[in-house]
Amino acid sequence: MRNAAQVSYASGPATTELLGQTIGEMLDAAVAAHPDREALVECARGRRWTFAQLREQVDRLALGLLTLGIQKGDRVGIWAPNCAEWVFTQYATARIGAILVNVNPAYRTSEVEYVIRQSGMRLMVSATSFRTTDYAGMLAEIGFDDVVFIGTPQWGDLLERGRTGDPAALDECAATLTFDQAINIQYTSGTTGFPKGATLSHHNILNNGYFVGEGLGYTEQDRVCVPVPLYHCFGMVMGVLGGHSHGSCVVLPAPVFDAEQTLEAVHRERCTSLYGVPTMFIAELAHPRFDEFDLTSLRTGVMAGSPCPVEVMERVIERMHMPEVAICYGMTETSPVSTMTSRNDDVQARTQTIGTVMPFVEVKVIDGEGLVVRRGVPGEFCTRGYSVMLGYWDDPERTAEAIDAGRWMHTGDIATMDADGRLNIVGRTKDMILRGGENIYPREIEEFLYRHPDVGDVQVIGVPDERYGEEIMAWIVMRPGAEPLTVAAIREYSTGRLAHFKIPRYVHIVDGFPMTVTGKVRKVEMREMARDILGG
Repeated sequence: MRNAAQVSYASGPATTELLGQTIGEMLDAAVAAHPDREALVECARGRRWTFAQLREQVDRLALGLLTLGIQKGDRVGIWAPNCAEWVFTQYATARIGAILVNVNPAYRTSEVEYVIRQSGMRLMVSATSFRTTDYAGMLAEIGFDDVVFIGTPQWGDLLERGRTGDPAALDECAATLTFDQAINIQYTSGTTGFPKGATLSHHNILNNGYFVGEGLGYTEQDRVCVPVPLYHCFGMVMGVLGGHSHGSCVVLPAPVFDAEQTLEAVHRERCTSLYGVPTMFIAELAHPRFDEFDLTSLRTGVMAGSPCPVEVMERVIERMHMPEVAICYGMTETSPVSTMTSRNDDVQARTQTIGTVMPFVEVKVIDGEGLVVRRGVPGEFCTRGYSVMLGYWDDPERTAEAIDAGRWMHTGDIATMDADGRLNIVGRTKDMILRGGENIYPREIEEFLYRHPDVGDVQVIGVPDERYGEEIMAWIVMRPGAEPLTVAAIREYSTGRLAHFKIPRYVHIVDGFPMTVTGKVRKVEMREMARDILGG
């Protein structure tokens, strides 16, 4: 019989209880506790709201939606870059039990048409345009006219209708809501086929945001800078709900990520917490005006979305004054966070692991037969608990492929668990490179190459090879002023320090990587591009 401490299973202990509230009830509690404290700042237009003022805007919008005939369970889309109206819509739909459908701001006509149809959307709240994206034009092209455009007379009319509405109607709605009801659909960026609509409840996302805030030690004194997209869990759950459930202020520095505007927001708003994916932090650290900004108000934050190189973490801690910055691991289907590092962890733990299991969550690492492996042995990472989605919207078949009979969510990530219960993601089942019978995990090579003094950033992929099945290709962003590295230079640097079969055969110098809106590197797209680059 195996000792329980030797198997790759852990459950998250808790020092506080799960919140048994709807999102609307959480907002009411925050208003009761902190009515005059600042709740939301939109830097781009210099707008700000206290908790009491935030709820006033939310209630007006919620009543306005009711006058349009929106009811509990109806799907309401939100298609816009980060703005205060996004947050108002998030809360207003939750207030009346409508299901908010997050639409990726990068979507084009065919994609938004699919989401509208697949979700059965009743109404879209949308920006008219942003930069070169014509949201109104695309909606007109597909013939969807149940739209309220932010910042237009339509929007003002909707709020005016809400202002004259009966507040008792909101109380009547609240009386019919339970925290286990679906409240949000987020479409995962499908690498094959159509995207899937992860359906999340009040209980899923409110508690996940709350426990991320607990892990970061949030109080009403904190000011959380959120440059990540609100349409993704990172922004709307870990940012908005994580902050507001603790009475913290949420600061939106810009409609989309901009390194200078983010640094400016931290400086001017005296933010104590900053979110981002590693590429965002790298861009902030490399900004030519970095030293002009006072970042000493920072103490914590979240880095998530992809592994963080050791040097980047060290520079964030030292130069950005973030000794308590945490690494979080998760996915949309788990609301999103399953594991998180501690504020007291050393740099190694925050760069070589994804921390330990979150409160009230279970995790395990399994082999191909579904059996839990011993600690230290790689296998598929699975998670279970309050955070696992209700399912994919109107798609029981793909739900059953992701969530097994025991309600375990199968992530598709390959992980190991150490003796202390810390987990490390060593690759994606789809990203693992199989070269001549050797299983190679790109992250190990990326970490090694990132230590080269001329490498600014690096991503490693597998490309087809007649002899070995797959070969290794490194895409490298050079540091400013550095000469492009050659294959020979990488081989010389790696020989004797990296196993010979892990040394990249191909090197491709780039200015950047294809990215999702949430800042994740699109390795599927890189592999497709590599075929053209290599002529295969």
